[in-house]
Amino acid sequence: MSHVGVPRGTVRKRRSLALLTAGVLTIPALAGCSSDSEETSRAVPQDIAPAARDRVADGSTVNWAVDAMPTTLNAFQADADSATTKITGALLPTLFPMDAAGHPKLNPDYLESAKIIEREPKQVVLYKLNQQAVWSDGREIGAPDFVAQWRALSGKDSAFWTARNAGYERIEKIERGSDDLQVRVTFAKPYADWRSLFSPLYPKEITGSPDTFNDGARTALKNTAGPFQLKGVDKAKGTVTLVRSPRWWGEKAKLDSLVFRVVAPKDRTKALADGTVHVTDIDAATANRIALALRDGSNGQPLTHGPGAGLTPAAALRSWALAHGSDEKQAEIAQAAREANRKAVVAYGAEQKALRGYAVRKSLEPAYTQLALNGESGPLADDRVRRAVARALDRQELAETVLKPLGLPAKPLGSHLALAGQPGYKDGSGALGDQNTKEAQALLADAGWTQGGAAEKPKDTKAGSEAEKKDAEKKEGEEKQEGTEKAGKADADEKKTDKTEAEEKAEKKAEEKADKDADEDAEKADRAATGSDESAASRAEGLYIVGQDDKPGAGPARSAATHVLAPSRDAAAQSIALLRQAGAVSGDSSAAKVTAQDKQPGGAAGAYAPVGTAAPAPASVKGPLGKDGKTLTLRFVLPSGPGSQSLRGVGDRIAAMLEKIGIGTEITKVPDESYFKDHIASGDYDLALYSWPATAYPATDGRPIYAKPEPATDGSLLVEQNYTRVGTDHIDQLFDQAVAELDEKASRELMKQADARIWAAAGSIPLFQRPQLVAVDKKLSNVGAFGFAAPRYQDIGFTDRQAAGSPADRKK
Repeated sequence: MSHVGVPRGTVRKRRSLALLTAGVLTIPALAGCSSDSEETSRAVPQDIAPAARDRVADGSTVNWAVDAMPTTLNAFQADADSATTKITGALLPTLFPMDAAGHPKLNPDYLESAKIIEREPKQVVLYKLNQQAVWSDGREIGAPDFVAQWRALSGKDSAFWTARNAGYERIEKIERGSDDLQVRVTFAKPYADWRSLFSPLYPKEITGSPDTFNDGARTALKNTAGPFQLKGVDKAKGTVTLVRSPRWWGEKAKLDSLVFRVVAPKDRTKALADGTVHVTDIDAATANRIALALRDGSNGQPLTHGPGAGLTPAAALRSWALAHGSDEKQAEIAQAAREANRKAVVAYGAEQKALRGYAVRKSLEPAYTQLALNGESGPLADDRVRRAVARALDRQELAETVLKPLGLPAKPLGSHLALAGQPGYKDGSGALGDQNTKEAQALLADAGWTQGGAAEKPKDTKAGSEAEKKDAEKKEGEEKQEGTEKAGKADADEKKTDKTEAEEKAEKKAEEKADKDADEDAEKADRAATGSDESAASRAEGLYIVGQDDKPGAGPARSAATHVLAPSRDAAAQSIALLRQAGAVSGDSSAAKVTAQDKQPGGAAGAYAPVGTAAPAPASVKGPLGKDGKTLTLRFVLPSGPGSQSLRGVGDRIAAMLEKIGIGTEITKVPDESYFKDHIASGDYDLALYSWPATAYPATDGRPIYAKPEPATDGSLLVEQNYTRVGTDHIDQLFDQAVAELDEKASRELMKQADARIWAAAGSIPLFQRPQLVAVDKKLSNVGAFGFAAPRYQDIGFTDRQAAGSPADRKK
């Protein structure tokens, strides 16, 4: 994504090229695809410690942690990331930000109104801009800015390096109305998602030429129009500093400055304790540390966790005895260990005391995690096998695994195109069916995967096939070998001389030893080939094969060095954007270190579970199913980074569920930085977990994710963002109809129908909405886990009027 993963925020990759062969997908009879009214569902509320502006103090600085320095401040370039989104949100106009329900809402700071004024013969939208809205140089925001951005993003001029042009390519012309504050946009083709356009809006000084668009906006924005303006970018310190804008016409920003500071996920607990950040996304482990700190601070009891907490009285006594014993060397070692532990306990206690100054804000992130099934080739090219995988999953259990320990609602997601609480949300999973082990097994049997299939010989359908030729050649070789052995035996009999009984016994013993050595050598070579030999394991880590565990007849493990298909130059660059957004998938952000120049997949083999890891015992079938002598084993690729533990836990549970229906899984763990680019985008996986962001415009943003792959002129296949390689013409048609349908209700109904067919195709199985955990200084208001809604940066501030500087400063 990825973690990896998650495509978050804004810029979406438009195209990805990969070589693959796609079969025709059979769509079963669909349930849940009728035009029923949408489900009444509520979004999980945001958690931002809301406070009225008159209760928020003026002044001070807030430090907000980000994963990495943004490589560009141009949100429409391929390497834009979540930091780009946060920063530009405070600096530039967003005409229709999402509200708390995930619906686009007119922003009165920039617009007086915006609506469709003509539908026939062509769609015309009239924007009336806020008369006070100006850029930071004093120039009014107007029609010339709209025209320049349209020309840059329309896709007609290849000199502009853009990551997307969806919607802009449908515009026929842009005209000023009675003045520059009225903008008339005429569409050549109807466009339902017109509200998605011109957000963020850049000044014409940036979008007016390829040079300023491609390079000028990467590290600087001289002209902005938000409550803050850019003061400076310091790569050495890893900071981007914003200050209150004197030209802002809306409600004045409460903060003097807002600093986005690079802090790696693994360093965030320490950064909070040191007071170097006030706001940061955190993982469940850090959230637990803060919860323990608040608990311990209230009861005044000694810490029962942290370094040394698990030391038993017997171990403590032994440590003391060693430290004060007569063996000077052992005493010195024990004393050093005790001193190191004492310092660790003191440091941990000080951190816990500092963490009491923070609260954990919790909501659900506007993104969902899915199980992706690669339908390019192999068993998953058969839709029956994909549906069997889907119906083996207990999605409720998987949602509870991640969300229940955090105290968040644990309900499986029922749509690919909307999240619970959004307009148009409807559970379409009925088109596929609920979890049902027996029906999953029946689907596999129908596809030819049976219990004895792994031992069967491949079925040859043509006379004179390669298999028959090989059998004939093998038989002929065996006959020649037999003749040679007979001749050799006859020669030996003729040459045999009288020998003593002792000599014959010695020769027999030597022959037996030679046979034994040869068998051991063959066995060792066998183990080395499959990764079970210790010396082989020292050269390459092994695979954890769930449901196989070296059972007789299970077949050899698939090689870890699977061929990685290289995407085109364009696609490789664009996959970086998805890697940053998906930081995939997993919530881990080490992938953000990838640069825009890193355009070729490295093909790193990655890390695998240790050799000898015991696979769980099968619950209902004995080993993987098979067909034509091959076992049904799928390669499950997961990120290996420290921030992806939760995702790997979900992967383990999925593997156990699949084992129950006879599907084995090779769990392959790969580095986070190569997870999305070298595996997901390139199609080098069978099963994978990664995330997609929520959108208020599914007809636009969802189409490239589920579009049917199309052959390109060079023989490759255009997959856009459909990394499962599963799609149908009917799904594409429904997206096309929805994006051109100006009646919102009718457009949503078409999206529900498309979602039902995406469920039935079983290339993507939504699991749950991702948790959103944010550590925030307890004295801060109007910031935290925002859920769907965009932040109102001008409202963020300290409710304590004496609060200033860092939490550490305020303790003095």
